Amino acid sequence: MTEQTAEPTPDQVVEEMPNYFLPEKAGNTNASIQFDLSGEHPGKRYIKIADGKAEAGQGEIENPNLTLTADSRDFVRIFTGQLDPTAAFMSGKLKIKGDMGLAIRMQSMFRRP
Repeated sequence: MTEQTAEPTPDQVVEEMPNYFLPEKAGNTNASIQFDLSGEHPGKRYIKIADGKAEAGQGEIENPNLTLTADSRDFVRIFTGQLDPTAAFMSGKLKIKGDMGLAIRMQSMFRRP
């Protein structure tokens, strides 16, 4: 019997995001994105994109350009490619506040693991 790989936590997903960042797709984007998660692993995490780099962290940032609100498990599934972000948004599993254009561009700025 094979062991199933444990699903990563939101902290692990956010920490790894800079490794999946595609600066050529981001162009001259300078933005802050807040993740506001509920459920099994609640809390706030963020990504800052500036000067062709992405930086991840824990906590709340001031005046984010975009805030994504989701259940922590859905968040992990979206960012690991198991849940389509558009479908998640349409079904109410993902709430978007702020720069909708940035939310759409974000999909292409990070490769899927």
